[in-house]
Order: sequence, then structure tokens, then C-alpha cells
Amino acid sequence: MSNSNTCALHKLFEAAIDAALPKHNLTGFLPAKPKGRTIVIGAGKASAAMAQALESQWSGPLSGLVIVPHGTHPQCEQIEICQASHPVPDAAGLAAAQRIMEMVSKLSENDLVISLISGGGSSLLSLPGAGITLEEKQAVNVALLKCGAAIDEMNCVRKHLSAIKGGRLAAAAYPATMVTLAISDVPGDDLSIIASGPTVPNSSTREQALAIIKRYQIALPENVTKLLNSELANTPKETDERMSRATAHLICKPQQSLEAAASLAKQLGLNPIILGDAIEGEAREVGKVMAGIAKQVSLYEQPVAKPAVLISGGETTVTVRKKGGRGGRNAEFLLGFAQAVQGHDNIYAISADTDGIDGTEDNAGVVWTPSVAQTAAEKNLNMATYLDNNDAWSFFNAANALVTCGPTHTNVNDFRAILIT
Repeated sequence: MSNSNTCALHKLFEAAIDAALPKHNLTGFLPAKPKGRTIVIGAGKASAAMAQALESQWSGPLSGLVIVPHGTHPQCEQIEICQASHPVPDAAGLAAAQRIMEMVSKLSENDLVISLISGGGSSLLSLPGAGITLEEKQAVNVALLKCGAAIDEMNCVRKHLSAIKGGRLAAAAYPATMVTLAISDVPGDDLSIIASGPTVPNSSTREQALAIIKRYQIALPENVTKLLNSELANTPKETDERMSRATAHLICKPQQSLEAAASLAKQLGLNPIILGDAIEGEAREVGKVMAGIAKQVSLYEQPVAKPAVLISGGETTVTVRKKGGRGGRNAEFLLGFAQAVQGHDNIYAISADTDGIDGTEDNAGVVWTPSVAQTAAEKNLNMATYLDNNDAWSFFNAANALVTCGPTHTNVNDFRAILIT
């Protein structure tokens, strides 16, 4: 029975990914063909697959460039695929971003730009703002990743340190028509947050960016402080004429993937309940909360009768307390969860990133089952010690519980399924 339950969890994760693949979601969102040229640009973990789907559904000439993380291999016939670093920007991303800006900056009102944007695009589409270097922006990015800031907070800062984010890419393409097709990986599906909103108006301010820096006590390079305190950090707003010919559409949301998993759960004879597609918070603490709900189902069959599966999405955060530990937010979430459900042998769980990569490791996420608990006990793996060291990956690696699938070529945030038999 344990193997069949584990298999069910993997199938739910696979269903969530399949529902988010660009080839299933692009139809119906394609714009009309222009009188002039059609340029395709983009950035993100799903952008290459989006470009492939676009080429297969578009009759007519295309050209352009999309940026994807290193290790992403889909190729297109007409659209160039460039690889760059994620989650910390690199010189390859900088060079590609410069090329994209050049491609769109000399277009006419007869031309069309199709922008393919997905999660991960913020670090891939890196073009530092006036007076700051790539190295200085990298330093700020690393600090944001380690301090426990939420994705919307990180992207607020990134927008105001960029020459391409926060609507600046759309402004550069004016007077061409720009149509953005986006896959959401952010709680709330806010287009201005996905990849730091390079093609949509930005409502946040440089003052808000400075407040976030202060809140997390991040030490800024002098040039970064100078930029954030200047008018050059301001971004295009909705009333900016350069944004008047830019429109954007969400072609896929996290909720779609959760619903696909819930539908499959019913077919498997389970009672699914979707807890939310935008759950945020410190990963280990969210894990403890989810454990409490799972135990309520186990003991009292509330808020759903057994056999049940609790499905959720969103993006938790990890505050790095110890250097040298390994583990993404899904591993840390599930280790916090596992601590709280010890002794409940009828509770199983999977937590994984739909892009196939949990943080900077090579696994998508991890599973928790009674057999994993037994292996951990036999090997004397102390959960509290691993959590204290931000080393959840090492715990689950030693317990043979990693979920590894490689890049999925989509990204609709984290997926969690908790099965109570």
C-alpha cells in the first residue's frame, strides 16, 4: 500500500505539470498578424517551450530571441534560444538582454512584438540600471535570496535597479504593438511581478524598494544606493504613452495545475481539497501548519473525509541561518512538515517545484512516507539538526526521498499534495 500511495503522489505532481505545459495553453491567445515584422522575445524557465509552441501554431515568418536557464535544451527553427544563469544573473543574460533591447528599439507601429514571459525571467533578463555594474546587482540579488524576502519584494527591488524590467522593455518597443503571453509563478498571478514585469506598467516606487532594503537590513553598494535615491530608478506607469500599445495575457496559472491534480485525485478514489494557490510564508513554518491540518483529517476527518488529499500551491521562503546547508524551499517545507507528523503512519506528502528544480539543487522536491521515516530513523538522521543548518536536501538525500525529473519547461510555482489514508 505504501508504494501505491507514493505512486499516487507522483502522478498528482505529473498531472500538475502537464496542465501547465505551454503547448496546451497557447491556443486562443495568439494576436493577429501585423502589416510589418513579428519579433518574438522572452525570458523564463518556460520561454523556450512557449517559443516552440508559438512556432508550431504561427503561420508566417518569425525572428527573435528568448533567454532560458543553463541546462534548458529545447530548440526552435526561427527563434534563437540563449542560455543564462538563474537565480543569480550572469554576463550571458546581460548580453542577451542588451540584444533584446536592440531588437525592439527601432520598430514601427506596423510591427508586432510577442513577449513570452515566465518565472525565472527576472534573473535571466538582467540589464543593470544607470551607474551600477552586473557584479553590484548580483550582490543585491544574492542578499535578497538569503534574507527571506517574498518574491514580490525581491522583484520590487529588481525593477528599480534595472534598465529593462518594470515596463521598460515595452516602453523601448513603442510604437510597435507588444503582446505579452505569460505563465504565472507568483502568488496572486500579478503580471507586474512575473519576471519583474518587463512589459507591463509598474505601480511600485523606488521608495518602496528602499523600504524593503531597510526592512531586511541589506547592505547596498554605494552606486546602488545612489540609483535608488534618484529619478532614474522610476519606472513607466500605466499613464505613460509608451505603454499604450502593450497588452498582456496570462495563458496559465497555478490554479489550473491544482485543479488538474484534484481531478486526477477523484479518479484515484481520493477526496481532494484545494487549500490555496498562493500560500506564502517561511517554508518550515508553513510545513508545520500543513501538518496540523493533515492530523485533523487523520483524527477527525475534518475538513474532509479519508482517504483525502490536501492540495496547495504558492511560494514559500527560506531565511538562511547557517552557511553550507543544501536545500530548496520545498525540501525545507517538507522537513518542517515531517517533524510535526512523526508517528502518523497514514500521512504521505510530496512538495516539489513545477519547474523541476527546487532552489539551486538538481531535484524538483521531496516526498515523505512511512518508509522514508523508517530510513531516517535507521540512519539516525536528526530532523532538528538538519533544519537548524538549512540542510533539508542532505536529510532527504540520505533518506532516499528526493524527487528528480529535470527541467519541465514550465513554471507555475510549487506544488504540494498531502495524502491521508
